[in-house]
Amino acid sequence: MTLDEAQKTVDDWIKTYGVRYFSELTNMAVLTEEVGELARVMSRKYGDQSFKEGENQDPADEMADVLWVLLCLANQTGVNLTEAFKKNIEKKTSRDKERHKNNPKL
Repeated sequence: MTLDEAQKTVDDWIKTYGVRYFSELTNMAVLTEEVGELARVMSRKYGDQSFKEGENQDPADEMADVLWVLLCLANQTGVNLTEAFKKNIEKKTSRDKERHKNNPKL
């Protein structure tokens, strides 16, 4: 599935099952919440904390939640994520093409 297809899939789902999008500000808060849930899974799976009984241990599920809300925000604000991502890669390539190669920490 491409980013364009993902944005359309989310939009179709919202229009069919979700009644309407939450407001942009609400979705920004939901995105923050979902990133926090992903951080919790990552800190328990790869960090020093342990999981509580019955706690979600699947980072893929939490990543998909983050992506879902990001796709909602893109749809709501008229952002074409395919184009935005292409531009972002170009920016990073132009800015950082030698930076990481020359980083002694890496």
